[in-house]
Amino acid sequence: MRAKARVSRIAALFAVLLVTGATAMAAVTATSGRFDQPQRGFAPASTVLRKAAPESVGLDAGPIRDAENVLDRMTESDYVDGHPLFAGAVGLLAHEGAIVDTYSVGSAVRYADGEGTELPVEDQVPMREDTIFDIASVTKLFTSIAVMQLVERDKVDLDAPVADYLPEFGVNGKQDITVEQLLTHTSGLEPGLFLWRDWPDEPSRIKAVMDVAPVKEPGTTYTYSDLNLITLGVLAERVTGDPLDEVISERITEPLGMRDTEFNPPARKLDRIAATEFQSTPDRGMVRGQVHDENAWSLGGVAGHAGLFSTARDLGVLAQALLNGGTYDGERILRPSTVLQLFTNYNTEFPGDSHGLGFELDQIWYMGGLTSPSTAGHTGYTGTSLVIDRQSRSIAVLLTNRVHPSRSWGSINEARQAWATGLARAMAVKPRHGAKAWASTIGNEQTATLTTPELDTHGRRATASFATFVSSEPTDPLVLEASTDGGRTWSALRLRVRGKGAPRSAVTALSGTDQRAWWRVQASLPEADTVTLRWRFTTNGNYTARGVVVDGIEVTSPRGMLLDGERHPGRLDARGFTLTAR
Repeated sequence: MRAKARVSRIAALFAVLLVTGATAMAAVTATSGRFDQPQRGFAPASTVLRKAAPESVGLDAGPIRDAENVLDRMTESDYVDGHPLFAGAVGLLAHEGAIVDTYSVGSAVRYADGEGTELPVEDQVPMREDTIFDIASVTKLFTSIAVMQLVERDKVDLDAPVADYLPEFGVNGKQDITVEQLLTHTSGLEPGLFLWRDWPDEPSRIKAVMDVAPVKEPGTTYTYSDLNLITLGVLAERVTGDPLDEVISERITEPLGMRDTEFNPPARKLDRIAATEFQSTPDRGMVRGQVHDENAWSLGGVAGHAGLFSTARDLGVLAQALLNGGTYDGERILRPSTVLQLFTNYNTEFPGDSHGLGFELDQIWYMGGLTSPSTAGHTGYTGTSLVIDRQSRSIAVLLTNRVHPSRSWGSINEARQAWATGLARAMAVKPRHGAKAWASTIGNEQTATLTTPELDTHGRRATASFATFVSSEPTDPLVLEASTDGGRTWSALRLRVRGKGAPRSAVTALSGTDQRAWWRVQASLPEADTVTLRWRFTTNGNYTARGVVVDGIEVTSPRGMLLDGERHPGRLDARGFTLTAR
């Protein structure tokens, strides 16, 4: 099964190479500001980040301002259970190399203790665009890149057992775990160990990771594990002969000019660093300028799974380098073919846990409206996230100090989604027919409807046809329903769909984020004297993507046109749908 999966992944990567082109210079220049025109290939290798107004690259600033307002509300004192969701945040949005928004809100330091006692106003530290954050598990991306650089240099083989490079790792059932399995979290190792608590010093803590036994048979399941990346960090050190912080500095951050991305930032930068948690176990007090993660802290602040500090701008540079095919401002850190491996799903056997080599893929819970099978990124426990959307050449960075003063104050996934979705909705989906189309961008646990008047079909078979663009969570369906009793009861119609990635057989609902393409849809109406139609888009309480668009509505019967939605949009009753040109 493993060999078959491997062949499948190689075939998938080869197909991506054929479609995208193998070099950054072969990239197709994008039509700026379009969500409905996914790009092939990388951005031009010469692309460097620059500040620009959203409108200059074809974006609508409105959804971006809406996303800023969401962050504002989340920092209010009574947002949830009498406290903010997070003390402060810095967000960066970029499209086609243009930084269209850098937004800071709230406080980098606000609290004196773990109970939420506020510091005097004069002692609080406001967020600023260049605030430095503990990025927690976003560190894993840097470790993964460092390992892939060794793969490029033929120093490491993805298919080789980790024990080939770390013989002490090959014990207790780990002798066959491969480098690839560590990168894709399919090693079978447990999520983590209390290294800081249960082992007395750094050597014993590393030995504990080397000695641990898998809890699942390697290659049979996905289990996100810090131990995978701690091990890869040790592997990078062993192969290069250098400490991990030097490996990442010399091979990634320094070439890219990421001046504020480092382990153990110097004291001179403390005034720019956001505080994290007030920790009493271990007894560290209010943590600021040292890594929050207890295990990384116990390893001297440098580990493969956590420990890096960075800024929104620096992370934007890393993301743009990957969108460029591994190069930025004349410095190359990876080959284009290697970058494609970061964006190619190696976990096809584990639906819902898509993963490139080190990078998470297709995770709507923080990627929001930018989600797609090739959208990559990662989150960090301290309240950080990075989203890289190759199809629109867009970047969403959100850095918060959500654990300040306590990790128990809640999840910020709502903020992560809103920030990424703001950029997705700022891009246009141009109408398929005419100047405007019906769009719905409702939030969680809502329903939008678009309803026709009663149509006189005289008991003859009629047909409805329309175009639709769907970007929604798989459990947030767009359905077309019919009523033959004046709207008292409704039944979903079977839809025949044509277009790129469309369902191959008739379905009763449309959803998903796999395709950014218009579909043409037809449905046969029930035979009755009168029929009323209703397009209904319903969201659940979890996540939302960009939304849905309906256009070109026509209802015909053997007697002729019953409804022409393009010529007479006023005949449709819209609740949660609006006519829009984009």
